[in-house]
Amino acid sequence: MSSSVYLRFKEVFGDATSRRYGPRKRRTREPVVESEAYGRGRDPKGIADVMTAMTSELGWSTPLAKSDLLLAWKEIAGADTAEHSFPVDVTDSVLTVQCDSTAWATQLRHMRTMIMTRIAQSYPDAGIETVRFQAPHAPSWKKGSRSIPGRGPRDTYG
Repeated sequence: MSSSVYLRFKEVFGDATSRRYGPRKRRTREPVVESEAYGRGRDPKGIADVMTAMTSELGWSTPLAKSDLLLAWKEIAGADTAEHSFPVDVTDSVLTVQCDSTAWATQLRHMRTMIMTRIAQSYPDAGIETVRFQAPHAPSWKKGSRSIPGRGPRDTYG
């Protein structure tokens, strides 16, 4: 046996002359617990964290943002403006707002950029692309955001 092999074995297995003969001590390992009720990473979460995770997982963030937007109209438009207008519906990313008079509808059309900026900053998940302001008592035969041209049901009135 060459001396290099002997030295390598001695390094790996230790020196045979220096061994003590007696009972061997076994290494004790900490038991690995797969699932622990309050172990590392298993801290209980708050209800807000659970609800946020659940709404994003189920795809409810857009409808909830739209309903929050409708409820927060007073903060978006301002208290004075909200007394004379209220949001009616969100259809095809268009927010429809009913106004008390044609003057208020015109005033809100001038404020459209400011209102859209507030909506985009506060409710980006709502997906609002434009706002439509309606004056009162204006009959409309148009249903939805898409319609065909023509007189509609009025052409049958003789």
